[in-house]
Amino acid sequence: MTDGSPAVTDPHAETMSPEGSARSTGRRTLLAGLGAVALGAAGSLAATTPAQAAPAAMGAKDITRAESVAELSRLRARDGEMAIVAGYRTPGDAGLLVYVGSENPKSTPNGGTVIAGKRGTTWLLQHDGTVDFRVFGITGPKTAADDALAAMVDDPRIARIEAHTDLLFQRRHRFTRSHLEIDFGGHLISTEGIEANTHDNPFGAVMFFTGVSRDVVVEHQLAEAWPELTDAVAVPDAAKFPVDSWWAVQCDAVAGGGADEREIQRFVQVTQQIDGKHIRIDYLNGWPLDKGRTLTWRQMDPVSGVRISNMRFLGAGPFDGPTDGSFPDPRELTGSHPIAFEYAIHCDVADVHASRTWWPVVMRRWNTHFTTERCSVENPPTVFYGGAGYLTQQISCLYGRVSDCTSSNARHLNDLTASAYCIVENCHGDGDDQGGNPFTTHGQYEHDLTFIGCSGLMDIANSGAQWGTSAKRITVRDHVCSWFVAGTRISDLTLENVRVIGRSTFDPQATMTINADGAQLRGCTAGLLAIGQRSSRSSRPTTIEDCTFALPKDQVLIQTPVTVPVSFVRCTITGVDGTKARGAGPVEFVDCRLSGPADGATAEFGASRVTIRGGTVRDVLLTATAVRDQVIVMEGVELSTERGEGAMLSRAAGAGVVTWRLSGLTSTAEKGATHVDIGTGVNHARVTGGQFVGGRLRLADGFSEPSTLLFSDDVVRGVEAGLPEAGDRVLIADVLTIA
Repeated sequence: MTDGSPAVTDPHAETMSPEGSARSTGRRTLLAGLGAVALGAAGSLAATTPAQAAPAAMGAKDITRAESVAELSRLRARDGEMAIVAGYRTPGDAGLLVYVGSENPKSTPNGGTVIAGKRGTTWLLQHDGTVDFRVFGITGPKTAADDALAAMVDDPRIARIEAHTDLLFQRRHRFTRSHLEIDFGGHLISTEGIEANTHDNPFGAVMFFTGVSRDVVVEHQLAEAWPELTDAVAVPDAAKFPVDSWWAVQCDAVAGGGADEREIQRFVQVTQQIDGKHIRIDYLNGWPLDKGRTLTWRQMDPVSGVRISNMRFLGAGPFDGPTDGSFPDPRELTGSHPIAFEYAIHCDVADVHASRTWWPVVMRRWNTHFTTERCSVENPPTVFYGGAGYLTQQISCLYGRVSDCTSSNARHLNDLTASAYCIVENCHGDGDDQGGNPFTTHGQYEHDLTFIGCSGLMDIANSGAQWGTSAKRITVRDHVCSWFVAGTRISDLTLENVRVIGRSTFDPQATMTINADGAQLRGCTAGLLAIGQRSSRSSRPTTIEDCTFALPKDQVLIQTPVTVPVSFVRCTITGVDGTKARGAGPVEFVDCRLSGPADGATAEFGASRVTIRGGTVRDVLLTATAVRDQVIVMEGVELSTERGEGAMLSRAAGAGVVTWRLSGLTSTAEKGATHVDIGTGVNHARVTGGQFVGGRLRLADGFSEPSTLLFSDDVVRGVEAGLPEAGDRVLIADVLTIA
């Protein structure tokens, strides 16, 4: 060369290292031999964290090439030396790998991100925070991926873990790592041969992420009451509750209640120290606590910002066992499920599709601010063993969202236990005939839960007295199912456009049950409607508007314990045949349409006040039971029947005094049928402004002393009238009688 440039060695020349492997000696070798591919793989070098060995600038030191990780491990690493490896076992099986050497390593070799070199040196994988299982030589389910998973989760340099093949896991991992995303790329995760779980342990998942206790517990009695929907609470010393610290708080059990009946069990953050004796938390409590109740606070460092996605999961066998949920069932030890979170914030799950899982696919306890979306479960081994066969369960959770999920032949798609301020949207569960029940809450004082646009059985707050059978402000909109049960101590239930459609193979009666404690229904459809009352917490009325029901024969529409008013407005109720309304609370029908079969049995009403205002009553026999003093009010109602016998309105021989207010009736009956039959007991009746056509009136025997009757301004046309003689207690006036 004569142009003044320095002499350049042959770029293809190689020197042999003491260990016998090739080390390239020039920058041109890097460019010519591995080219842009190598540069792309090494592009993340600039993102190396301080904990990594800093790579040398290109050309400043030798570049080492190796065909495999095994070949690289036979080399002694030098500080800052960069090595480019063509694959883990063979070129291309893990993509292009870039390592930097360290002579005095601080990281323990793990066979993937940290490779042991000769003479105690290591090679540290360079990456941009994303690593996949192939870096550990895992290229399929033939080799268990547990060590690789543990190594990557425990490596703080890694922010995202990817899978590019199907995988096998055989251990149940417990992690405390935060700020990590695991994307399984839609591949199948299997668990055959997984280690045994412990008894009754839904947290024995393949991946269990949990917070860490700070070993700080504060227990105290409330020095003042904690009102409902209040985020400020009295504590002995606010200084013990630093701002932004996280606490699992629960109250003592309800006096005289179930063993696990507690109004508050939540995972909360301290947002303010108001003064020396009060703190503010990020939760408006749903249930009031009186002065003197005990609170227990446990401080935790939560796991935060973990996201697990894109997995197909197959649970471990065997899949045959007891079919009725009986104990023992060894599958609780041998079965598997993928994910669990405890003491977790902002930990999300998406696109996980599981089959044959034992415990819930996504198990959560003491979680807050989370989403579970586009997940599914099908065909778990059991739908009868308590706690098994779910898609997702949330215990003591806040601010969660479950959306776009499905279940088939499972126990619960979604279970919210002791949880609040959560929403379930566009989720759909089938397989009712297999014993599943997609939507449920436990009854452990849940509150402010919303379900929108879902389908599948729903059973709210019905798990048993041990937990309180209580819930508050549950809202269900645009739901369709073949069974809806919400009859326990549920206050302020709101149902909008809920449709219960019976199926011959499951519940042909299309059952809907509610608790008359502030329940409000609008635009709903069901068959069997049963209204009970097991609590009296609400300040709002129980109203049922614009709904349609098709009652089975002898249905108890309103049960004996109901003492509050129940109003039906613009409703259509068919199948009134031996129907019973036994509760003492007032019952009101406004502009409703009531009908029954032409040969149906008498409907019995025992309410203290029965009001029918407007609307129509067709082929129905209504009777006041007189089991207590009653007021029967009918205003502007159209009554009609094609029956040849029976009374459309009558009273039984009970001991109660019945007061009748019949105004503006239009009643049409066939010959032999009766419009009004009042023939026994003490009655005070006012029958005014009515029109009676055909049939009979039977009033002659029901107004002996001390009963009273005002029969005036009526039109009686073609009626066989049986009226008592006028006298001091009977006034019959201005009656137009037409033969």
